[in-house]
Amino acid sequence: MNPRIKEAIQQSIDVKESILATEEWLRRIEIAADMITASLKGGGKIHFCGNGGSAADAQHLAAELSGRFYYDRPPLNAEALHCNSSYLTAVGNDYGYEHIFARLMRGTGHKGDVLIGISTSGNSKNILYAYDVCKELGISIISMTGATGGKMKEASDLLLNVPSTDTPRIQESHIMIGHIICELVESAIFPKKV
Repeated sequence: MNPRIKEAIQQSIDVKESILATEEWLRRIEIAADMITASLKGGGKIHFCGNGGSAADAQHLAAELSGRFYYDRPPLNAEALHCNSSYLTAVGNDYGYEHIFARLMRGTGHKGDVLIGISTSGNSKNILYAYDVCKELGISIISMTGATGGKMKEASDLLLNVPSTDTPRIQESHIMIGHIICELVESAIFPKKV
């Protein structure tokens, strides 16, 4: 058997065990869920953005909230910003790719919303431009990044910086963290009747 298979699995486990062993890290996951819950209960919307694999993660997590997670319940107001390809190509062509998320946040974001930016490097220019708009509009910012947090670290209200510099391991942890947050939000807004 190729030894890389076990090595990759162990590396993923090691990153997750590092998160599990750090109480402060677990508290940040809880704070993220509380921020999202408060926004939704107050009539806010949860916006997600990312590029490449992080765009897929953004869309995945938005769907968990707007569709369902563990059980049937009303939809929650959540959307990934990259899902309209006509918009992306028009704004990317006319204004530049770095403006795709900022322009959409200016048009659809409102005070009390939350933007979750996902970037393994933490340096995605188009997400950072969107953060500038969020600060103007009073929109809270949660960043999911790799170990350093990159430039998104200083621009965030809450940083979820996975303790790794390996892109696949970071993305695997982003989905784990996102799933935990979705579960906490769903159960807080729609407590399951026993």
